[in-house]
Amino acid sequence: MDYNTQRPQLVMPEYGRYIQEMVDYCKGIEDAEERKRCAKSIIAIMANMTEKNGDDADFKAKLWNHLAAISHYELDIEYPVKIEHEEDSQNQRERVPYPQKKIERRHYGAIVEKFTQALKEEQDEKKRFELAKLIANHMKRDLSNWNVDVMSDAKVADDLEQYTEGKVVLTPDKFQFVSDGELLSSLISTTVKKKKKK
Repeated sequence: MDYNTQRPQLVMPEYGRYIQEMVDYCKGIEDAEERKRCAKSIIAIMANMTEKNGDDADFKAKLWNHLAAISHYELDIEYPVKIEHEEDSQNQRERVPYPQKKIERRHYGAIVEKFTQALKEEQDEKKRFELAKLIANHMKRDLSNWNVDVMSDAKVADDLEQYTEGKVVLTPDKFQFVSDGELLSSLISTTVKKKKKK
């Protein structure tokens, strides 16, 4: 039996093996006019298989470029559009730098780390305490989203103290966290809304 796994890999699997075979056949046609007619027929079939996006000229240009790619740029015909080699288009794209930053506690994320750094550097005690309240409750929400079973005021207070190298210490007599019940009801409400959208 002839299995697909034993055949050459498809250049553009979305068009299927029959298109690949048609293009390979077209490449082997010796007469230039016949070869061009065959290419136009393949383009017509590809057009029927593909959803049209944008204007007609862009759509046709895309199909001809796909045909050239499927043929490994070996189909010798006069193309009605400019053919861009895949390597050329890849070289034209600028690589977007992705920040590679190690996050100490992934469940809180990079934003919390950034804010706790600002908190550590804040000199005004009143401002530092107000900012600490906002960050602590945000951390508790992050923790509840990550794993409800490990969510506790003591853990958040301890993590915040470590983040700020002991400059912020939250004690129950000075600071009241958002309640577990409020957080859990908010979490359930968000989950229900997401299920309704689906």
